[in-house]
Amino acid sequence: MRKNLICILSVLLSSQLMAADSAATRNKIEQALTSSIRDAAETARDANRKPGEVLEFFGLEDDMKVLEISPATGYWSKFVGPTLCENGGELIFSVGVSDDFKNDVMSLDGLECSSAINNDITLRNLPEFSFDDSQFDMVLTFWNLHNPSVEGRKNLNEAVF
Repeated sequence: MRKNLICILSVLLSSQLMAADSAATRNKIEQALTSSIRDAAETARDANRKPGEVLEFFGLEDDMKVLEISPATGYWSKFVGPTLCENGGELIFSVGVSDDFKNDVMSLDGLECSSAINNDITLRNLPEFSFDDSQFDMVLTFWNLHNPSVEGRKNLNEAVF
């Protein structure tokens, strides 16, 4: 009986600790959503996209190593990056990472923990490739399957999974 009680208490305590970590990450996301590195058009999209809820549903934690595929103009990057960088996480961009994105987004305050890989791969040029055996806690992709060919989508999916 005593062992059962200890086991139950351990489960309850660990679930409370996980909930606290999740709440702390959600607070960091909410803070990053109000950051001055985001412009008015990006902020206006939040009402429809509900980024805090989406990332909480995905299980984002602030110490993860996250791969963002085809970040476009950086809508998600501008709050995922600061959320991760504050606690030792890492944000890696791949596929369709333009020089403009590197100069305009990756250099912003709060994205110091970001880097780019597979720089020569674009959505219109998706050969067979890999992510260099990197281990990611999460892979985010929000709009990258609009343009690739069937073979390109296959190659991208094989690289991720």
